[in-house]
Amino acid sequence: MLTDKDRIFTNIYGMHDRSLKGAQSRGHWDGTAKLMEKGRDWIIDEMKSSGLRGRGGAGFPTGLKWSFMPKESDGRPSYLVVNADESEPGTCKDREIMRHDPHTLIEGCLIASFAMQAHACYIYLRGEYIREREALQAAIDEAYDAGLLGKNAAKSGWDFDLYLHHGAGAYICGEETALLESLEGKKGMPRMKPPFPAGAGLYGCPTTVNNVESIAVVPTILRRGGEWFSSFGRQNNAGTKLFAISGHVNNPCVVEEAMSISFEELIDKHCGGIRGGWDNLKAVIPGGSSVPCVRGEHMRDAVMDFDYLRNELGSGLGTAAVIVMDQSTDIIKAIWRLSAFYKHESCGQCTPCREGTGWMMRVMDRLVRGEAEVEEIDMLFDVSKQVEGHTICALGDAAAWPIQGLIKNFRDEIEDRIKAQKSGRVSAVAAE
Repeated sequence: MLTDKDRIFTNIYGMHDRSLKGAQSRGHWDGTAKLMEKGRDWIIDEMKSSGLRGRGGAGFPTGLKWSFMPKESDGRPSYLVVNADESEPGTCKDREIMRHDPHTLIEGCLIASFAMQAHACYIYLRGEYIREREALQAAIDEAYDAGLLGKNAAKSGWDFDLYLHHGAGAYICGEETALLESLEGKKGMPRMKPPFPAGAGLYGCPTTVNNVESIAVVPTILRRGGEWFSSFGRQNNAGTKLFAISGHVNNPCVVEEAMSISFEELIDKHCGGIRGGWDNLKAVIPGGSSVPCVRGEHMRDAVMDFDYLRNELGSGLGTAAVIVMDQSTDIIKAIWRLSAFYKHESCGQCTPCREGTGWMMRVMDRLVRGEAEVEEIDMLFDVSKQVEGHTICALGDAAAWPIQGLIKNFRDEIEDRIKAQKSGRVSAVAAE
């Protein structure tokens, strides 16, 4: 279990002063210029040795991503873009950083931008996050007033400007290239890759897009050393991580823990256990709504990191938004609700996603009521496979995976409901 002295986010619950003075009293903005004096190569090497993998869901190594940026400028400016469009259902970790500990993010933006030779950084904030925008903008203003941003930022000799851009509330704008399109004032629709953003991103210039948490942990990693960070978690799954646990636990919460903690320890230590006890656990979505659900009995001993969840359980850590469901849950209806969300949020650019999400939702709608044939279960699975992997961005996968998880893990429930409907035992059917 992670001790308080090893926690990076010292004000995640908003118990302390979130102002610049408060952040400095907790060790932030301490010797920022000295870290930058060590040079870009040193910063990127430390990030590589820390083993940090992107905290936005995909888990791509952060230091490696930074190293794709051009070493020498060809005359175009470079940009860092921070993805604060936290729109994955169940996910609310970046929100806590921005409203309670915003200076971790702002200092991280300065150091990361310097490492990529970017004089400007844009934070793209989710449209629904109004209070978070106010808190973050106030913190940015404070940093400018204190000389930590702007000309000769933090007395480092580096000129740096930080801009906050408020989105309009579209889930698709959380996809990095759709985010760039939206930031340029166009419709939020994903771009074809290549070119990748590191070659041609924002305004056709070299760009790196990183998640809020990925950037906010950077200053502390550099102060304490990459080896310190990599000492937590299993190999290739290093560091500390914010877990957002919601659903049928006694105390839903956002908590910073070491990677590779067991699911049982995470729930018992921080959430006061499962509502109604461990025998009442039905299913868990371990990483935000787009990863497949897992049966409760398989989750108890699960290791909460990227590789275990993917390789052993066929799911994923994603954003570490843990959604817990007890036996009272109508799991078919829960997954139908997610398929309705993805149908609503599809941008419509790719045919498999535009047509497939609506088709899958309508079949799910009938499965909830039991008004379908048993053969349609396999047909739905086949269609989900035709959507998955056949779209420009991962929204097609995100729409397909919850349905695949349902069919793999709870096929018996779907079949029972269809049979109950056919035999007229309506009591077994979900309440409307």
